[in-house]
Amino acid sequence: MGRHSPDGRRRRLLVPVVATGVVLVLGAGAWVTVSVVTAKPACEQPTKVLVTASADIAPALTLVARGLDLQCSSIEVQTREATQAAEGLALSDGSPRPQVWVPDSTLALRRAHQLGAADVPESGASVASSPVVLAVAEDVAKGIGWPERTPTWAEVLGAPGVVPGMPDPARDPVGASALLGLRESVKTATEPAGAYVALLRKFSENTLGGETELIARLPGSSDPGGTAAVTTFPASENSLLRHNVEDASSPLVAVYSTAVPTLDYPFAELSGITPPQRPIVDALREAMLGDPGADAITKTGLRAAGGQALRDHADDPRVAPAGIRTANLPPAPVVDELLNQWAGINLSARVQVLLDVSGSMNAQVPGTGLNRMQLTTQATAKALHLFKPATQLRMLAFSTRLDGDKDYREILPMAPVAQHLAGGALDRLSQLKATANGGTGLYDSILDTYRTARREWEPGRLNLVIVMTDGRNDDPRGISRADLLAELAKLQDPRRPIPLIGVGVGPDADKAELDQLTKATGGQAFVAPDPAKITDVFFGALSRIAGG
Repeated sequence: MGRHSPDGRRRRLLVPVVATGVVLVLGAGAWVTVSVVTAKPACEQPTKVLVTASADIAPALTLVARGLDLQCSSIEVQTREATQAAEGLALSDGSPRPQVWVPDSTLALRRAHQLGAADVPESGASVASSPVVLAVAEDVAKGIGWPERTPTWAEVLGAPGVVPGMPDPARDPVGASALLGLRESVKTATEPAGAYVALLRKFSENTLGGETELIARLPGSSDPGGTAAVTTFPASENSLLRHNVEDASSPLVAVYSTAVPTLDYPFAELSGITPPQRPIVDALREAMLGDPGADAITKTGLRAAGGQALRDHADDPRVAPAGIRTANLPPAPVVDELLNQWAGINLSARVQVLLDVSGSMNAQVPGTGLNRMQLTTQATAKALHLFKPATQLRMLAFSTRLDGDKDYREILPMAPVAQHLAGGALDRLSQLKATANGGTGLYDSILDTYRTARREWEPGRLNLVIVMTDGRNDDPRGISRADLLAELAKLQDPRRPIPLIGVGVGPDADKAELDQLTKATGGQAFVAPDPAKITDVFFGALSRIAGG
């Protein structure tokens, strides 16, 4: 769809300075470089302003610059993919430093700032917008009721035979924004956290650099890799429109979600603007935010900053002509958490799981007809399906003196999850019983299991220890909390992390204790005061620690 250059590099073509007017340079169907110059004949050294912009907003910037009454001044608009521009600004890659940067999303500004580009603002005035949609192959859309009715993301993703793809969320703002839509689409599922992890796994099977690569995987498109066709993927509305014009043989239908922030094209002014450059930058900004900007944006297929459609697109009924008001871009920590979950989806784990089988786990849970032990083992059995098949997992039960002087015993040996599922692990879990008079030997069990995890730490995997308990340590013969924390501190290695994840079950779980123990390892604690909700809490914990 033209949002990315084939080799990922910034494409630049210098053009001659002219007395007045605009020089437009097009290449391979995409905007490459535009130089806009207005100068009096006697002006030998015009003041120059460099603008770096995403390819889809560059034409509008050019058209607006052409209409400015510039005196002895020039504006050059260069296109560069947003993530590469962010990295170039942060790492000083030798490219000419612009005075203005207009990426496709505020996410690019945040990324540059996070990478160390202190002179890049974290926000800017939005000069245009383009909704992030699910681009759906037309035949698939017709199969779920389009155009007679408008399908939702959930309906598309739940349709039989749909093969989703994803532009890499770590590098493409479209992919990052789409994660919010995917999470929203499973909110009504019985177990939303688990459904979200499963959906991410499905999308991760076809993750490519950008929309151009995904287009090549549409049914009927040439696919040099011989891989399976992709029938739906997140895209900007603007790029979908361009594709439908350029390739009528594989049209795409836009499916919208108000939970997904739009691409907002922020006008970011960087530091170092000189006094002679200031009036040029100001004039360009004000024009982009005013009527000249609206006129130019209309010609590019983008929407106004507020989401209003500036054209009716009567020639393409596959997009919605109405105005779109979507959710605001969430704060950076929320986006970072989503991206961390996405990263973890593609990472196999090595997991040690400790299950509390002390006597208190026999307590009945009102309204369920089950006890805490049964609910916990049910949640654990379901959670096995969240892990990748190649994930290595060992499971241990703990109470007090379950195996001689040891407070724990092995239920499942370390093996791939796929092997456990094929070998009767679910039946073994369903038969697990709480020890009638057993105490909670929490500290000794955690320490010995953590030591095992440290000895067996494996590179290239997410190494974890997970403990599920309904109470606090009550083993008088065991190690103290202070000694446990001291021992855990000795076992830490920043290059080989092993977070401890605590899951508290029921009203007697000691959240403060779990917080203290897990934070000592860089982990986190989660509590389900109502044991009937343990499945949701456990699934939520797994999704937040990068999907297992």
